[in-house]
Amino acid sequence: MGLWNLVILAALVSVSSTQFVPPYTEECRTGMYPPNGPTFKGPVSWYTVDLDLPPSKRWTAVITDKKKDLANMIQAIKDLANAFVPSGRLIELVDIALPLMVNSLPSSFGEEMKGIAADSGVHLGEVVLFNIFYEVFTVCTSVVAEDDKGNLYHGRNLDFGLFMGWDVKNKSWIISEKLKPLVVNLDFKRNNKTVFKSTNFAGYVGMLTGIKPNTFTLTMNERFSLDGGYIGILEWILGQRDGMWMSFLTRSVLENAQSYEEAKSRLAQTKMLAPAYFILGGNQTGQGCIITRSRLLSIDVLEIDLKQGRWYVLETNYDHWKDPFFLDDRRTPAMKCMNQTAQTNISLKTLYDVLSTKPVLNKLTTYTTLMQVSKGKLESYIRDCPSPCMPW
Repeated sequence: MGLWNLVILAALVSVSSTQFVPPYTEECRTGMYPPNGPTFKGPVSWYTVDLDLPPSKRWTAVITDKKKDLANMIQAIKDLANAFVPSGRLIELVDIALPLMVNSLPSSFGEEMKGIAADSGVHLGEVVLFNIFYEVFTVCTSVVAEDDKGNLYHGRNLDFGLFMGWDVKNKSWIISEKLKPLVVNLDFKRNNKTVFKSTNFAGYVGMLTGIKPNTFTLTMNERFSLDGGYIGILEWILGQRDGMWMSFLTRSVLENAQSYEEAKSRLAQTKMLAPAYFILGGNQTGQGCIITRSRLLSIDVLEIDLKQGRWYVLETNYDHWKDPFFLDDRRTPAMKCMNQTAQTNISLKTLYDVLSTKPVLNKLTTYTTLMQVSKGKLESYIRDCPSPCMPW
């Protein structure tokens, strides 16, 4: 049994108060869109990020509105860290060591983090820590589907906060709940024209979910591996900096790639700090794929293939050619619901239904995003998963 599986087993014991045996599943949801009911926690606000501004000023409007929520989330992380290392030395190390990393980051990202720290009043080292977390703590579901008329749809649940503090009273993950007020939609503009759009957490400068209108859509899911993000981050700290941060790569691709094929090539070939799954959708029939990455290279590319009857590709956090870990099987119920929906009925509406079905929707789910490349559409919703609900 791998390290990750052992960690999940330990967590299962710690959250046994949920009083059900995983995997908890339910019948495929219908009629969930437009979002309503107890699984819908609220809409997501839009902000503009002006790429013509100096990097340190790009996030001022977002952070001005969200500084209290960012401070609350950082404090929750510090409380968890101090619970593990009661002396406070861990956070002290973060405050001293991580600011030194900023100048080693690609210049615009480092300057943006400095601006976020200045605008929020949060220590620069803690802003860097917030941006690092996503390299190692995300679990998600992403799907690209093509309907029978050639329209492409891309949806995702962003699940975050696994093993980061279980609130027994409220049956929720502490960090997941602290992140929900930070969810924002962003319109990145240059010369007053949209370059790309994304759903983000305020204070986080990389991209996990985004669309380049009329060109491609992109999401990133964590890929668990012993040769994982921790090793890449450690190598970076020690001075080996030829790999790229995952979320910086996705942002660079969204900002600069001019086609689906160019995006696919860059995502497949760029050396990274952590393994990942990139889920990419294009603007023409058959353009949808899952790129399975190690830190060094592309291991596999699974593409939509209508001739083979594969009208969608779907990724959680396990290699598609292997069975998912039995305590964390979101893939099987998600595929069941996709197949039950059928290609003739797939749409943003029915995709939202699939992403609203437990355990695809779970206690870690912070938001659901739906994208339609041909219309340049990105819409996001903050989610909740009332008990009984899988903790992951």
